[in-house]
Amino acid sequence: MNAPPLQIAAAILALTILLPLVAHSAQREALDRVVAVVNDDVITELELTAEMENIKQQLRAQRMSLPPDDVLQKQILERMIVLNIQLQDAERRHIRVDDETINNTVENIARQNNMTIMQFSQALRADGMDYGEFRKRIGDELTINRLQQREVANRITVTEQEVDDFLASQESQSAPNDEFRVGHILVSIPEAATAERIQSAKQKAQKILEDLQQGADFAQTAIAQSDGQQALQGGDLGWRKLAQIPSLFANLVTEMEVGQISDAIRSPSGFHIIKLMERRSDETQHIVNQTKVRHILIKPDLILSSAEARKRIEQLKQRIEGGENFAELATSHSADKGSATQGGDLGWVNPGVMVKPFEEAMNALPIGEISDPVQTQFGWHIIQVLDRRQFDDTEEYIRNQAREAVRQRKIEPALANWLRRIRDEAFVEVRL
Repeated sequence: MNAPPLQIAAAILALTILLPLVAHSAQREALDRVVAVVNDDVITELELTAEMENIKQQLRAQRMSLPPDDVLQKQILERMIVLNIQLQDAERRHIRVDDETINNTVENIARQNNMTIMQFSQALRADGMDYGEFRKRIGDELTINRLQQREVANRITVTEQEVDDFLASQESQSAPNDEFRVGHILVSIPEAATAERIQSAKQKAQKILEDLQQGADFAQTAIAQSDGQQALQGGDLGWRKLAQIPSLFANLVTEMEVGQISDAIRSPSGFHIIKLMERRSDETQHIVNQTKVRHILIKPDLILSSAEARKRIEQLKQRIEGGENFAELATSHSADKGSATQGGDLGWVNPGVMVKPFEEAMNALPIGEISDPVQTQFGWHIIQVLDRRQFDDTEEYIRNQAREAVRQRKIEPALANWLRRIRDEAFVEVRL
């Protein structure tokens, strides 16, 4: 059964907006006019027109008002340029995504829409998108994510002291169970901007603010005017805990009424205008089902084949079933040196910690039984569940949430600065 086009559009909106299809020059028609040169690549009028129609279709499906075509065209072209720069950078750094990863991602998206791959492909066609193009967009998104992870996210560190300071701050105590849906408009300024450039950006932000106060639609204004990464989603930052909202306006959000729009807020990256779109309460208690588990691992290597490793793990299982001690055999034979010294004991394990084949086998085991051989990317295991319990993990959960909040607050400005820098350093010639 095909899903309605609106449901599919909602599921893939971020992909279709953020990842326009970037073709190689050799694939373009000879008479297709170039609208932008980006380093060694180009963006053509056909590509821009196709992306315009695609984004307009997706935004209409979201019932969002659209700005005039010339305004939308400028915004989309700039986004295509920045994405093109990132894809070129990823190619230079040999960052690629294999077909299996793309297929798994597409399968997950289909599953989230309660569809098979065949049904999802049919629904995409009904919504006007080719399945092959969709896979290309997924691949581009994953490639860019890996690039950003390598160049920005992996360089961010969060200390335990920073987590302690955050949890002790008044901000973390204010509305800890609430979530906020915030709209955001950014008027950016370049690094080392002149006083004239800063004043120009300030005037633009003030004009946007005046228009909003006089009734202009926030989402349409964001699409047309914002330099933020969520501009083409109407500036919608989505639902976030207070800790996940940029610190620049986190405290302000708690004082705002739903529907209220802030004044222009200055930061090193530019001038920000926010709107509190919605607010809701959420409980923080976090109960998890933990499993106490132990295992023995036999790892294939240059000498020991996978088949031989499996045979050896089967022999160890037979010895345990014959009365030998699991812990002693784990200490003597397991290739997992960390747990081998503990008799194979992995302690209490939270859901999602172990790799999928291990966790599935572990969850299926009655307490006390030993699994058949289980293969993971690490080798062959036998697993024994020692106990299960429900555990109130709220304190550790809150600490992990705080750690991630601090990390995201560092990542967001770092990513914005990195994108601004690679855009400034690239050779770009717009020919519209």
